[in-house]
Amino acid sequence: MINTETNNIEYLDQQRRGRLILLCMLIFFITPIIAVIAMYKLDWRPKGESIGELVTPAKALTMHQSLADSNGNVVSINLLKDKWSMVYIAADCDIQCKEKLHQIRQLHVSLYKEIPRMQRILFTTASEITEVKQNYPDLFIVNQPKTDVASFSEQFNIHDESAMSAGRIYLIDPLGHLIMSYSASTSPALVRKDITRLMKYSWTG
Repeated sequence: MINTETNNIEYLDQQRRGRLILLCMLIFFITPIIAVIAMYKLDWRPKGESIGELVTPAKALTMHQSLADSNGNVVSINLLKDKWSMVYIAADCDIQCKEKLHQIRQLHVSLYKEIPRMQRILFTTASEITEVKQNYPDLFIVNQPKTDVASFSEQFNIHDESAMSAGRIYLIDPLGHLIMSYSASTSPALVRKDITRLMKYSWTG
């Protein structure tokens, strides 16, 4: 009888411990997600500093099934998912475009241990991109067909401003949502500060 009662007590203790562990795990994983959502909803900035332009509500992007990369391979409809993405859009990759691609690469490298969580993508209607591919071999380039690239880029238009000529850096979360954009004049150091904070509070991607 005593052994039975002892076993019951031990069983109840194990149940309590199991529930406590489960609760701690839920808090551990859910809290960062809630924090990120709150940041988006409240447009939170440390010390009141405004860096990027928040896209509200976050815009779910739709990949066109006909898009192809610079090697002619069909682009996966999930290209913008599972990782954070820094996106640049340009009609022709002129001097301004190349300077911005250099900035984006430096931003990516500066993320250090978070580098694998981020990818860089260029959407362009330019057909001659040999130099860009040589200088940025790890840059994913989507440039075919031109009409579909131009149509897709319209999802990035902000305040009736054409993404093709805006010179902005667009930030996409691992769920495929456009959440932030940075004007051409925004300091790369401030862009990095914004991005690292967002990635820090997110467990996705």
